[in-house]
Amino acid sequence: MDKLSYLNKYFLRYKKKLALGFAFILISNAAQVFIPIFLRDGIDAIQKQVSYEKLFEYGLYILIAAIIAGIFRYLIRQTIIVVSREIEYDLRQDFWSHIQKLSHRYFQNTSTGNIMAHATNDISAVRMYVGPAVMYSVDTVSKFVIIIAIMVTISPLLTFYTLVPLPLLSFFVYQLSKRIHKKFMLIQESFSDLTTKAQENFAGIRVIKSYIREDGEIEAFTKQSEDYLKKTMDKVKIQALFQPILYTIAGISIIIVVWIGGSMVIDNKLTLGDITAFVLFLGMLIWPMIAFGWILNIIQQASASMKRLIKILNEEIEITDSKLTRYSINSIRGKIEFKNVSFRYKDSLPNVLEGINLVIEPGETAAVIGKTGSGKTTLINLIPRLFDRTEGEIFIDGNPIETLPLNVLRRNVGLVPQETFLFSDTLKNNILYGTQNDNNELVNTVADIAQLNKDVEDFPNGYETMLGERGITLSGGQKQRSCLARALAVDPKILILDDSFSSVDTNTEEEILKRLKEFMKERTSIIISHRISTVKEADKIFVLHEGKIIEQGKHEELVALGGIYADLHYKQLLEEELKELN
Repeated sequence: MDKLSYLNKYFLRYKKKLALGFAFILISNAAQVFIPIFLRDGIDAIQKQVSYEKLFEYGLYILIAAIIAGIFRYLIRQTIIVVSREIEYDLRQDFWSHIQKLSHRYFQNTSTGNIMAHATNDISAVRMYVGPAVMYSVDTVSKFVIIIAIMVTISPLLTFYTLVPLPLLSFFVYQLSKRIHKKFMLIQESFSDLTTKAQENFAGIRVIKSYIREDGEIEAFTKQSEDYLKKTMDKVKIQALFQPILYTIAGISIIIVVWIGGSMVIDNKLTLGDITAFVLFLGMLIWPMIAFGWILNIIQQASASMKRLIKILNEEIEITDSKLTRYSINSIRGKIEFKNVSFRYKDSLPNVLEGINLVIEPGETAAVIGKTGSGKTTLINLIPRLFDRTEGEIFIDGNPIETLPLNVLRRNVGLVPQETFLFSDTLKNNILYGTQNDNNELVNTVADIAQLNKDVEDFPNGYETMLGERGITLSGGQKQRSCLARALAVDPKILILDDSFSSVDTNTEEEILKRLKEFMKERTSIIISHRISTVKEADKIFVLHEGKIIEQGKHEELVALGGIYADLHYKQLLEEELKELN
């Protein structure tokens, strides 16, 4: 329950509308309790041989009270339930906004399916508390107070006997609620695993089909579904005890009213109208008693879900603007300097980069080359602060990188990642994703540099062609060139190409590099590649090995050095000669 106090700030946003809803509850309940009172007076009047006109009057009063109760019952839902939807929207937006700000490190350690489960199931469970649980809590308490107060005025003794079974009800509800809370936590964890499994299968459907693993995946998903079903049924079995217990206790109360109340009528201590009203009041309390158990069930589920959500919402935003940020910086020239920079992904893991020192001047083209796993991608991820270095210092234009506003830094860095990603949108919108305008001329310009324009001519709707999920309708080379065009469209001062030509043939690559050379005048560019042919024209080449820069210089200098770079160069020349011979 303490976790649900996190929602107080959302309740305060809508306090006026909620207060109005609570007032409607009181009015509706007040009107509703008049119905048994008017019925009591009518029955007592019949015994006194009242006139038809007077009887009609009582009937009219009952009708008016029912209409008023119904109207305000409708208004309750138009306030409290509507507020619950608005709070759900606010919570979902805050959750989404927070998720967007979390670092790459968080997403490396958290499955997509788990996050999706939080964004759907958990937020929906919290909404049930914010709406129905809050509404019926106020409704139940106010109805109990009003009805019990009226019952006491009719007969304190009979009211006392009627309420005797209620402590038993509290005991059962408390015990069942504790068990439901534990079961619901297990259910949500199982649902996260199920969502993760489904997401992985959808994303990897081509791999599944390629290796003929459909049956195996169906079996694994079935086991996961059965686990979710079993845990859900365990909770349902406990929930199923609520209503029988509540109806039994309510039945005992009615028996007490009929038995003791009937005796009091026989002894002329109560009228027939009194005992009738008493039974009706008790009947009106049955739903609040049932709602009480249902509310506690919702609260337990919401508490479990809120605990899971708070864990994410309290997740520290590692990379953000700070007290060091200088907001007067609104542009960059592109000078990059690393001073003794080291990096590791976790404190418990060894360094991925060790003592990196490099300087890249504005307008220079630098290349980073090295074996797989040498730390090339990690190095360039430090420039737009996708990760923060563990040790050392990074400077942009002579300013410590932490002093640059994050949006200024990233707006001026165009990154073409090793792993291409395109959205399920038009090709044009994918290219213009990082810009704020709808510029067809810009699309054509950057597509021409990326050598994508010739391919687009064959597309059914040109740049308006809809791409499948992750750009599945494009070839590997087309995806890479589309991502390159997207990076160029933001007009970056620093362009980083992370092995961005691996799926592009050498002729197309040469044409792209030729056009990029013109585009990148007075801009800084960093190229990561396994191909010597891609990096040999660079102003500076850095050779990474096991997280350290072991060689640097121009192509001719490194070949003459006779080290790792020269070895790679000769091996690739030999491969090309063998290809020509074949």
